[in-house]
Amino acid sequence: MSASATDQLREEITAILSIARPEKDEVVVNLESPGGMVHAYGFAASQLERLRRKQIPLTVCVDKVAASGGYMMACIANRIIAAPFAVIGSIGVVAQLPNFHRLLKKHDIDYEVLTAGEYKRTLTVFGQNTDKGREKFVEELEETHQLFKDFVHEYRPSLDISKVATGEIWYGSQALKQGLVDSLMTSDEFLTESANEADLFKVTYQFKKGLQDRLGELAADSSDKLLLRWWQRLRQRPFV
Repeated sequence: MSASATDQLREEITAILSIARPEKDEVVVNLESPGGMVHAYGFAASQLERLRRKQIPLTVCVDKVAASGGYMMACIANRIIAAPFAVIGSIGVVAQLPNFHRLLKKHDIDYEVLTAGEYKRTLTVFGQNTDKGREKFVEELEETHQLFKDFVHEYRPSLDISKVATGEIWYGSQALKQGLVDSLMTSDEFLTESANEADLFKVTYQFKKGLQDRLGELAADSSDKLLLRWWQRLRQRPFV
């Protein structure tokens, strides 16, 4: 939901940009994401934009899913390749929250929301929501959706945005017909074919772990191995 791999992505792209040559190199991203929070995926997409601004060819491969915020990232690519049954699209915005006001009222529990600014809080989980607050919240969702549509259309201008930005998802072969992707292929097939004409390098960034983290992982690994040995022994015994 929070695009938690963005910290690694930004470091990997920084490393690539320090040596990549627009006329000779290409970056391939294997992207798998169902989307999540707007600001998190907006930042993740901005990292991929750095490649486009430096004129580095970018290809995104989707084997399983690139939906909502995932497609926000994918659409930046010069070329999107998807597996035939990969889930693509979901160009929409959703927000949902429960409201416990009636439950609290039933038990004579008051809940107060104090704000400075008319729209500091439009909807609340525990307080009583108003029609005015709901209207403002929906207005903000529509504004976010419009920003999303404008962003996609900027990088894929041939798309019929009114047709594809309905929040629907399509499988790879359907997405190809809609113009959401450029070809159908798995990432393995694409990289195998590319290896016939180019040298392939895998770029990863690992955060340095402290001694406590390493000891914790070692202890967990030892425990897992011990449990596995006991499980294997138990499976060798007959049961009635």
